[in-house]
Amino acid sequence: MSALQLDFNKTALVIIDLQKGIVQMPGGKEVVEKTIPLVKLFRENDGFISFVNVAFHDGKDALQPVTDAPAPSGERTADWAEFVPELGVQPEDYTVTKRQWGAFFGTDLDLQLRRRGIDTIVLCGIATNIGVESTAREAFQLGYNQIFVTDAMTTFSQEAHDASCSFIFPRIGKVRTLEQFLSDVH
Repeated sequence: MSALQLDFNKTALVIIDLQKGIVQMPGGKEVVEKTIPLVKLFRENDGFISFVNVAFHDGKDALQPVTDAPAPSGERTADWAEFVPELGVQPEDYTVTKRQWGAFFGTDLDLQLRRRGIDTIVLCGIATNIGVESTAREAFQLGYNQIFVTDAMTTFSQEAHDASCSFIFPRIGKVRTLEQFLSDVH
């Protein structure tokens, strides 16, 4: 495993879907706890932080493909898409609202990163094999270097989490635990 050479002027922390309606899933609280030190590190180094949530205007903007496994439906609370307060989102942080799994398609995230000269992203959030992996695949196709903090992610099953972390992420970036990441960059 090669050491990380991080330039905070060219690196962004991209946090996927750590919002009130999603972090309630099993393991969500632990992901928030593991993300807090990443936010702190980026703040201390004047790094760019992008908080990404998923929300819908009227539901007609949501993808509605014909599938064998439809997405869960139901009423969402008024604060469902709000970022969890523990992360301390600041006015200088960049927030992105997506309408699908990936954070790049249909948003200006790529534009904002490129305007700042960012070529590397550190990814964490929920769900490993859905929002995080979709964002990672998009970032790979856009040419970004990536670092995946795998214990600052979770999904609906350990098997699905492990599949992304073992078979997809190592082919498109560097895979680290929070402890490995923090020891590499300090």
